[in-house]
Amino acid sequence: MKTREEALEYGLSFPDTYQDAPFHDDNWQLVRVKGSKKAFLWTYERNGYINLNVKVDPEWRDFWRNAYDSVVAGWHQNKGNWNTVILDGTIPVEDIRRMIAESYDLVTDSPAKRIYEAVKKIPKGKVATYSQVAELAGNKRMARAVGNALHNNPDPENIPCYRVVNAKGELAGAFAFGGENVQAGLLEADGIVVVNGKVDLGKYGIKTGL
Repeated sequence: MKTREEALEYGLSFPDTYQDAPFHDDNWQLVRVKGSKKAFLWTYERNGYINLNVKVDPEWRDFWRNAYDSVVAGWHQNKGNWNTVILDGTIPVEDIRRMIAESYDLVTDSPAKRIYEAVKKIPKGKVATYSQVAELAGNKRMARAVGNALHNNPDPENIPCYRVVNAKGELAGAFAFGGENVQAGLLEADGIVVVNGKVDLGKYGIKTGL
C-alpha cells in the first residue's frame, strides 16, 4: 500500500464510515465514524510520501514503532495514542491494514459495544446476571448501563439479551422482550427451565471469568 486512495478505500470499507476534508485543504483527507464523527484514519502528503495517522493502544504503540522505521510518533497529534505510518513501501500491506483496523476498533469502542460483545459470550443453555455482564464488559459498576443497553438491543437475532437475568435469577418484565412470557419462551427453547418467572442460577448461571 503506497497511495492515499488505497488507504482511504480500506478505511471506508469499515461499517458506518465516511470521508471528510475538515481543514479546507485537500492534502488532509480523513475517514470518520458516523454518529460520533470521530476520525480513525488521517491521510496527508509530507516529505514526498503519503502519511497515515492511526490511533493505537499504548500497549502496541512502541511495538509498531520498533518493528518499522516508517512508523513514528503521531505527527501533530497525541504521541502517546497516535502513530504516523509513512507509506514508503517498507511496511507489508497486511500490517498497514491491521493498524488501520486497530484504530477503527479503538475509536468505535463504547460501553454499549462491550456489553453486547459480553452478552454474545453467554452460551446456549446458560444465563448471566446484569453484574456478571458488566464484569465481562470490563466494569463491574455499570450494571445499570447493562440494563439500558439490553433494552436498546440493535440486533436481537445475534445478541441474546434474553439470557440476562437479575441477581435473583428473575426474568425481566413483559415490556423488555415484546410481551409477557417471551423471555421465558426463549430461555426454554435453549433448554433452561423457568419456574414462576425465575431460573436456577446455581444450575444455569455462568461462572464469572467465562
